[in-house]
Amino acid sequence: MDDLQRCSWARSDEMKRYHDLEWGVPVRDDRTLFEFLTLEGAQAGLSWETILRKRDRYRTVFNEFEPERVARMRSTTIEKILTDPGIVRNRAKVLSTVSNAKAFLEVAREHGSFAAFVWPFVGDRTQVNAPETSADLPVTSDEAIALSKALLSLGFKFVGPTICYSFMQAVGLVNDHLTSCFRFAELTDRSSAAVAGTRGRKGRRGAAAR
Repeated sequence: MDDLQRCSWARSDEMKRYHDLEWGVPVRDDRTLFEFLTLEGAQAGLSWETILRKRDRYRTVFNEFEPERVARMRSTTIEKILTDPGIVRNRAKVLSTVSNAKAFLEVAREHGSFAAFVWPFVGDRTQVNAPETSADLPVTSDEAIALSKALLSLGFKFVGPTICYSFMQAVGLVNDHLTSCFRFAELTDRSSAAVAGTRGRKGRRGAAAR
């Protein structure tokens, strides 16, 4: 065990690895953005650790999250995926992965990339909220609500405000590492990031509590 100070939700070895290497790291690669958008939607009603454990299988059955290949999936393939115990076998979530891939590609074609569409929701730079405790973590924000409305209008599913905020945290549109966490300093570049304060809408737990 190491003695690094982390966000309180990073307890198990799996969650620590995800926290230390991925959570909050700015992502501008479309394949990775599609992966996180899919996994965040799959998480609805479940724990993030459950999804992380199934992630490798998701990558296999959904063609490494290449949206072009996912968008071309036929009904026979989808029915086979729905029998796979290695993923969340929720028909609506699986079907939404395919339809979201089609919508994702349309957005990318119109804007040049999906990244070019999504990053302007935070002014094209990471929004640093600098929460001091887990109680300061929001479950959504005005930016996440705006992103959710935009995605829903474009035909995306499982992209409500809470899911969108978790997505934004995961891919570094928002840096919600606690100020006491060693990753906060590593990911915060105050010369280029928008230090916004915690402006999100709070619930009983922060979105990062997973």
